[in-house]
Amino acid sequence: MFQPNMFESHHHLLDMSHKSPENELDLIPDDEFDTKSGTDIMENPSGDDQDPNQRPNKKKRYHRHTQLQIQEMEAFFKECPHPDDKQRKELGKRLALEPLQVKFWFQNKRTQMKAQHERHENSQLRNENEKLRAENIRYKEALSNATCPNCGGPAAIGEMSFDEQHLRIENARLREEIDRISGIAAKYVGKPMVNYPNLPSTGSTRTLDLGVGSFGPQTGLVGEMYSASDLLRSVSGPTDADKPIIIELAVAAMEELIRMAQTGEPLWISSPDNSTETLCEEEYVRTFPRGIGPKPLGLKSEASRESAVVIMNHINLVEILMDVNQWSSVFAGLVSRAMTLEVLSTGVAGNYNGALQVMTAEFQVPSPLVPTRENYFVRYCKHHADGTWAVVDVSLDNLRPTSTSRCRRRPSGCLIQELPNGYSKVTWIEHIEVDDRAVHNIYRPLVNSGLAFGAKRWVATLDRQCERLASAMANNIPTGDIGVITSPEGRRSMLKLAERMVMSFCAGVGASTAHTWTTLSGSGADDVRVMTRKSIDDPGRPPGIVLSAATSFWLPVPPKRVFDFLRDENSRSEWDILSNGGLVQEMAHIANGRDPGNCVSLLRVNSGNSSQSNMLILQESSTDSTGSYVIYAPVDIVAMNVVLSGGDPDYVALLPSGFAILPDGSTSSHCGGNSVAEVGNGGSLLTVAFQILVDSVPTAKLSLGSVATVNSLIKCTVERIKTAVACDNA
Repeated sequence: MFQPNMFESHHHLLDMSHKSPENELDLIPDDEFDTKSGTDIMENPSGDDQDPNQRPNKKKRYHRHTQLQIQEMEAFFKECPHPDDKQRKELGKRLALEPLQVKFWFQNKRTQMKAQHERHENSQLRNENEKLRAENIRYKEALSNATCPNCGGPAAIGEMSFDEQHLRIENARLREEIDRISGIAAKYVGKPMVNYPNLPSTGSTRTLDLGVGSFGPQTGLVGEMYSASDLLRSVSGPTDADKPIIIELAVAAMEELIRMAQTGEPLWISSPDNSTETLCEEEYVRTFPRGIGPKPLGLKSEASRESAVVIMNHINLVEILMDVNQWSSVFAGLVSRAMTLEVLSTGVAGNYNGALQVMTAEFQVPSPLVPTRENYFVRYCKHHADGTWAVVDVSLDNLRPTSTSRCRRRPSGCLIQELPNGYSKVTWIEHIEVDDRAVHNIYRPLVNSGLAFGAKRWVATLDRQCERLASAMANNIPTGDIGVITSPEGRRSMLKLAERMVMSFCAGVGASTAHTWTTLSGSGADDVRVMTRKSIDDPGRPPGIVLSAATSFWLPVPPKRVFDFLRDENSRSEWDILSNGGLVQEMAHIANGRDPGNCVSLLRVNSGNSSQSNMLILQESSTDSTGSYVIYAPVDIVAMNVVLSGGDPDYVALLPSGFAILPDGSTSSHCGGNSVAEVGNGGSLLTVAFQILVDSVPTAKLSLGSVATVNSLIKCTVERIKTAVACDNA
């Protein structure tokens, strides 16, 4: 009788349990067909005690494949481990085999691969068990060596059990979270980067699109604007070895963010009027002993927390935060440039739950006198069980070979809770360690107050932008709108054009490392800084050489009064030299926020000289509790008629100029925790920035006369503003 556990092979009988899988694949039973090659006969070795009810023993013949046949089938298996009938017939015909022989070979091969996979998994499980066993031994040793804090003797088991149990539960929960995120990331690690629109590939040296046209370096006279800083050009995505560390750090950062958002005293100490909160650093170190390590020497901590209700759906908020282009657009006044280096996970279930992105960004204040803050970090998004979404950032500077960062982010980000009617509650945590010694003295109180980079500014900016987006999405023309706009399409086109104008202004007014400012004249904070660039083949900018000039200075006038003065068309002739004393008339007005100062206007300057054509000016004024802007640009009458009729605004050439108005922070810094409203009663920090087309030929050389003219223009404007607000203040 045939014994299935015994095979005759070549010279001797082998037990199946000792036969290698590779040799098994060489022998294919031929009991359902006649082989065309030589065979080995296998029969019952004993031949005794045969059951009379069974059929006589049937000899089975086995065909041994040639090396060429095996190689061909191995190659086919890599491409298709489950061939269909047609494929088996074609393969058998090519290799002089019967289809059934091919079928058996593929069955055996799949069994072999499954066995190898199971052996690999078993090996991994054994290694994990060894690690857990070693961890348990360490726990026992720590427990046996523990001493009682009261008497100094050995600690009783009962005194340690609760803390130990709590730590084990916490570790198990964090390990589950890490395993879950690792599983998600494993689907994408090692694969090409997800094809997000406008995202550069991993490690790419592609420059970041700032929406400022094509620039060519200008040598000699003044500074230059570049399309990317050394940081954004040099930092590449993480290595495969770094990715498990990044995942674990992101999970721990998420835990820290949630606890910091939900914990009050003693971690957060409120001011007497509950308007500000200060982080107790000693309590923070006790509560979160791990994380990204101790604070480096020379850096100081900045930590703040702020909450607000904003008019935006929670899902849309998450999408803005997880899309680098939307994020940098919405926070254009805070984010000068940003780039996603690699997407480790896109999330699950069609949303951003579990999404992981390695990013780099540069954060700014709208003034050349405040250095930007560059960060290399991971951003992690998670949907929690209570319906809350959370997005956290944490620095990855320790993974860079030369970590000399002047700024790093401890777990920072926000919690987003859904509210009825399309609203959301946002709780923001901003926790930074920074070397801010390069900040100019007049801006130091503002930076120290937290109004420059802190949570209050992030939340105020988000609230303002949510209002603006809600206005842009309106399908009708609200009653607050006046003038020549007659259709919702024209309204949306004008708002879109104003948005591009604001983003372009913000991208060119700060101290971004994409800029090389050159100081022309002045003393101290009154220095005028200029830079130049070439604009070529950019439909959104006039072609030629553009000269940018900016200066920042202090005014002994509250920010609101400065803002109201600069945005009012009736007082424009007092400071705007280019209006040449003409009457300024508001032709169109779009309200896009609760404050009357939040609006987009189309102004016409009626020159007193009849030989000069009238000029149109597009202007947006915007204010929130942490700062204000008045931004404007001359526009072509024909182009604006196209926009007002609902045409594409992207082809309207703009060179935005304007003002950034910030509180000086003095009241906040001296009074220890006053509200923003009280800060607003102090002085103002005003940045004036102009962009002038000095030559319409991009290849032309910049003349000294052009620089002198722009320098004179900005200085004269500053003096007019100082005189006007001083008289108004008196």
